[in-house]
Amino acid sequence: MLSEVERRVLAAVDDARVIEDLRDLVRIPSVDGTPAESDVQAWCAERLAALGLIVDKWPIDMPTLTADPEFPGMEVERSEAWGCVGVLGGDGTPGLILNGHVDVVPGDAFDGRIEDGVMWGRGTCDMKGGVAAILGATAAVVAAGITLRRPLAVHTVIGEEDGGVGAFATLRRGHRGEACLIAEPTAGSVIPANAGSLTFRLEVPGLATHGSTRSRGVSAIEKFTVILAALQELEAARNRDPHPLLAHLDLANPLSVGTIAAGDWASTVPDHLVAEGRCGVRLGEPLADARAAFETAIAETCLKDDWLRDHPVKVSWPGGEFPSGLLRDDDPLLADTRQAVTDAGSPPPEVRGAPYGSDLRQYAAAGIPTLQYGPGDVRYAHAADEHVILAEVLQAARAYALLVVRRCASVAE
Repeated sequence: MLSEVERRVLAAVDDARVIEDLRDLVRIPSVDGTPAESDVQAWCAERLAALGLIVDKWPIDMPTLTADPEFPGMEVERSEAWGCVGVLGGDGTPGLILNGHVDVVPGDAFDGRIEDGVMWGRGTCDMKGGVAAILGATAAVVAAGITLRRPLAVHTVIGEEDGGVGAFATLRRGHRGEACLIAEPTAGSVIPANAGSLTFRLEVPGLATHGSTRSRGVSAIEKFTVILAALQELEAARNRDPHPLLAHLDLANPLSVGTIAAGDWASTVPDHLVAEGRCGVRLGEPLADARAAFETAIAETCLKDDWLRDHPVKVSWPGGEFPSGLLRDDDPLLADTRQAVTDAGSPPPEVRGAPYGSDLRQYAAAGIPTLQYGPGDVRYAHAADEHVILAEVLQAARAYALLVVRRCASVAE
């Protein structure tokens, strides 16, 4: 049974405004490392202030952050970056943080086209749909006139896609809470655990010669095929005993090569190949152990090859670092979130882990119980057909509103 104040906040969710906010957000092409990252943070700060939140919008000190030994890494250059946190009501530490990243990967559809209850375009799924739902829930709490005994904090962050500089800066600034929900797309499930990931670079040496006398040289491409086979064996080994929260996946800890560059002339045997990719980090596995397992597999493979034994592959680790993150089994945030989702009108959500890294691991590392629940399906994130079902966005807004009331207000009000 819902309380009177809970019914009031659900009724206060303004569906049309949530959709309008989502379209406004999508139309800001906030690709990582572009000036539009700052534009979207300015939009969020103005929207939160208009709702009556106390807003902390600050320029992120990039030189200081990047020099921090715990900096999570970055894959694009940024001349400027902004943090944005809004706080509503109450005193002391926020009872709940609602977090959403507002950066997106490159794309070419930013119009927010709507057809048959679906919005299409870059960022609709990952994860401006979730950010719009957060704003809708916050607006409902305000419109319903609910008094918060403990503050609600809204964190909008940039740079999640390439390492997490925004969340890192927000936590370093001192913004904390008793619990955090990240509105990443979860396809109806609640996700209390993320595996991690690392970006690797391999430099494979060869010996150049004219293509007509290729037996005099050594093709870096052919030697890479030896390394690729070893990577496939390593992936299989690291997926034999997945964590129970990841057992539903065909690959709990994927390892993939994303880019390959080799050669400078069609009739020359290539003497250098560079490959970059992503290596999954197991739940609870230290990053150092994941790197060591990868480097050992490459080194052992080189020792078995006549050429690579004396000309080993160079391994380096550019880009973002995503440790795994996990909510404790006994933390009430999981049950509270599932109940809010159910009471907002959805079936009881399944509890699953996810094979990708996110800002969950940063909040968890800061001692803040954190999970993910949000509209959309991650299969469509970063995709040419990225989209979100608007009914899911509106349902998430209602679930968040209930969670805010139960975590931050007196439901007997």
